[in-house]
Amino acid sequence: MGKGGGLPGSPRQLSFLDILKKVSEGRKDVVKAGSFNVDARIRAILSDALKKSPLSREVVAAKMSELLGREVSKARLDSWTAESKENNRIPFDSAMAFCEVTGSLDAFQMAAEMLRCYLIKGQDALLTELGRMKQQREEITRNEKLIRLKLGQMGSE
Repeated sequence: MGKGGGLPGSPRQLSFLDILKKVSEGRKDVVKAGSFNVDARIRAILSDALKKSPLSREVVAAKMSELLGREVSKARLDSWTAESKENNRIPFDSAMAFCEVTGSLDAFQMAAEMLRCYLIKGQDALLTELGRMKQQREEITRNEKLIRLKLGQMGSE
């Protein structure tokens, strides 16, 4: 998945600067009726992931079947990506297996952005946690200084 300045809901992953900008803006947008009707976008994201995958649709379906413990046929996979098959939507667990097999997290990236969240994985997630821990240490140090200052003031009274 490429990095770049994807628009909200874009299947492209946001850059760190895009994330900072959104956080600093404190998104105040209102969720509108029907804005979560993303069926066509999900189908397009799945289709794009299949086109980019080195695996054939048959192999993707077989690997998904193995992960899910139930049959996923190429025809079923095709129905989840076909614009004409509006009543055939990919189940959540199947979407997870699809992402694992294809290596594309674009569908979950879009969902995370719509929920005003960010999808961070692997080393980036660990680095984010380290940053959070550093902030906590700095806050504890500031609080310790305030307490010591108060204690010093109390001792001189």
